[in-house]
Amino acid sequence: MIRLGFLGALAGLLAGCTTLPPLACGPGQEAMLTAELLFGRKIGERLGVSEATFRHFIGEEVTPRFPDGLTVLDASGQYRDSSGRLIREPSKLLLIVLKDEPEGRARLAAIAEAYKSRFQQQSVGTILRPACISF
Repeated sequence: MIRLGFLGALAGLLAGCTTLPPLACGPGQEAMLTAELLFGRKIGERLGVSEATFRHFIGEEVTPRFPDGLTVLDASGQYRDSSGRLIREPSKLLLIVLKDEPEGRARLAAIAEAYKSRFQQQSVGTILRPACISF
């Protein structure tokens, strides 16, 4: 699991963040946020979150909170544990486009907390970026 200190702190503060400065988007684009959530799949030293289990988590925890759409990518993560050992693990990267509103940020934080609780994870990395979006 990605356990970088700044990512953990970011996830903890996510729901309380203020909005980002507005973007000057081009014609046909809307200023929104892109969220990237980083999910490690190991529990201890073994792969503990299977493909099927992760799909079930998406269906139960993510889709109800963001029914308009999302993207899930396979990834490989790494981090240093508290002893300084480099840990590598299979991961998932979840991409979501959302309006920059407190409710959306709270839904992201709830997803991260649900994953940590359900799969005994220390953290879920969360990255927010302003973006000009068109579909």
